[in-house]
Amino acid sequence: MLHCAFLLEEIMHKGFYAFIVFSAGACYGILSTFVKTAYAAGLTLTDVSGMQCLFGMVFLWLSAILTVRRIPSFFQILSLASIGIPMALTTIFYYHSLESLSASLAVVFLFQSIWMGTAAESLIFKKLPGKKQLLSIILCLTGTLLSAGFLDEGADFSFSSGMVWGLLSALSYTAMMCASSLLGKGVAPALKGALMSTGDTLLTFLLLPPVFLFDFSAWPLLLPYGFLLGIFGVALPPFLLAWGMPHVGPGLGSVLAASELPVALVMALLVLGESITPIQWAGIFLIGAGIVAGNIKNS
Repeated sequence: MLHCAFLLEEIMHKGFYAFIVFSAGACYGILSTFVKTAYAAGLTLTDVSGMQCLFGMVFLWLSAILTVRRIPSFFQILSLASIGIPMALTTIFYYHSLESLSASLAVVFLFQSIWMGTAAESLIFKKLPGKKQLLSIILCLTGTLLSAGFLDEGADFSFSSGMVWGLLSALSYTAMMCASSLLGKGVAPALKGALMSTGDTLLTFLLLPPVFLFDFSAWPLLLPYGFLLGIFGVALPPFLLAWGMPHVGPGLGSVLAASELPVALVMALLVLGESITPIQWAGIFLIGAGIVAGNIKNS
């Protein structure tokens, strides 16, 4: 009886952290709808990227100041701030791809981070993925192709720079996931996220100078998007990843973060009024099955 109770507690414990990483992916799923809407309203890549990281950094530092009591070492501060490098590049690359690709196709390329994450985990820990993890990845990738409408767009498929940006976003996203799972263990999630977002903001402003800060007439349009993108694109995801990734690993973490795609499709349905075909719903089901398969292995 005690063994069963201990096993149940262990499953619930690991399942909780799996849900945390799943939620981080869901936050990212909301972004494509907001960004597409912002572009339609006349905002640019510099506007959405800069406002997102600035608002997110402010939110995270407020949380850290109110909750954190222990200051990490200088090396931990520097290493965590360095995670902001792939974090910033993921945003810039992904939003660059959204300028020329449909949201569904851009997500397909971003989701190459699933197999990239497993490959990275195999290299880092020198171990091959198990059968259930491979099954999970296959289900998620198949579901991604279906739910993103890849087959519908296949007839007009042609290579473009947007696809390169999408692949680069997948590569930088994988680097961020790996770094988040390996660095800063023992640091409070709020402070870890704040330090990551600081590095993110510094690099973003270096690559995309924030000229929008001095255009006060644009603030009424910028502020609402900055608030939403800052919450769901910067504040919540790194906090949730910092909390959950050390307990699930980069390989399974990349699979759990596949929740981004079904959430992106549902947001497109509810906010943008787009229709979702039966094939896309089938893809969402396959992604859910892949997430469950990966989580069973972990628990």
